[in-house]
Amino acid sequence: MDKPSPSTDLQIRNVFKNFGSKAVLKGIDVDIRHGEFVTLLGPSGCGKTTLLRIIGGFEKADSGEVLLNGNVISNRSPAKRPINTVFQNYALFPHLNIFNNVAFGLKSQKRPKEEIERRVNEMLELVNITDLAREMPATLSGGQKQRVALARALVNEPEILLLDEPLSALDANLRKKLQVELRELQKKTDTTFILVTHDQDEAIAVSDRILVMYQGQIIQDGSPEDVYEHPANRFVATFIGEANILECDRVAENLAQTNFGNLKLEKDPAWKINESGKCHGGIAIRMEDIHVCTPDENFSENVFPAKILQRIFRGDYWELIAELPGVSNFESLKLRVMTDPDEIYNPGDQVKLYMEPQYLQVLSD
Repeated sequence: MDKPSPSTDLQIRNVFKNFGSKAVLKGIDVDIRHGEFVTLLGPSGCGKTTLLRIIGGFEKADSGEVLLNGNVISNRSPAKRPINTVFQNYALFPHLNIFNNVAFGLKSQKRPKEEIERRVNEMLELVNITDLAREMPATLSGGQKQRVALARALVNEPEILLLDEPLSALDANLRKKLQVELRELQKKTDTTFILVTHDQDEAIAVSDRILVMYQGQIIQDGSPEDVYEHPANRFVATFIGEANILECDRVAENLAQTNFGNLKLEKDPAWKINESGKCHGGIAIRMEDIHVCTPDENFSENVFPAKILQRIFRGDYWELIAELPGVSNFESLKLRVMTDPDEIYNPGDQVKLYMEPQYLQVLSD
């Protein structure tokens, strides 16, 4: 086996896991470097939590290995791994106050009293709960409990912190606030964080890298910008953000035929031959990347007439449902379009839509 590079913290090698006859993980291979914030993102049942539990030692892989700093840890118990976990239900000790909850791991290691006092107080200050040190868990809000759980995990100075959907039980506003705090905490402690979530916005907000999982496999690995702007396939395009999928056939190099006309592309897709012998493919375009033309704008290509069917107020933008008439006996196509709050279009309005070639993302399936 190849030795890891100096920047590699965690290696997962060819990990498989079945539950009965169901294959949950299908040969996971990934490296996670020290100090990264990595998110395992995917729908329920995709295998993300199982992978997290295998890394933490709470689940055993059927085959494959987990290595930390070049050493195999697959057979070590959770207590023997320099890895801590923050669970969705916080798992605080109800009979201990907040100081003693955070101090629990250090006391179990029989650390000197002065060291325990210093490290716990530093951690309470870091997560902004110093004033709660003598409170009991039952008196705390969900957000406060989450900060305690984070402090308790980080005070032991783990090499890796695993986060199993830790913010899912919180309301939307508090969740967004804690996302920012979580990112800041990861940077301050220089600890490798691995987060499991099905929330796309959360993954984009906090991560250095997103591993998109689907049916037991990692189907895309990249920065939040890469995953959002350049989805690998139809699943990623529709699971992360709002994307319109355009079915098309090849007309010529960098030119695709759709229901509503020909589209000029920035690059030729990886076309597949369908049953009728045509080169067929899929293209994604985000609704914010479709431009509603003003009367004085004249683009030379990728401009199509459309009728506004519906307008939906989304707070900081309007979502339009636009119908593009079919050409050459094709059926019409409905697209979702985003416009600014001060751009008012009403149902029945006739408009023109422009799709810039650079925003037409070629999909692999």
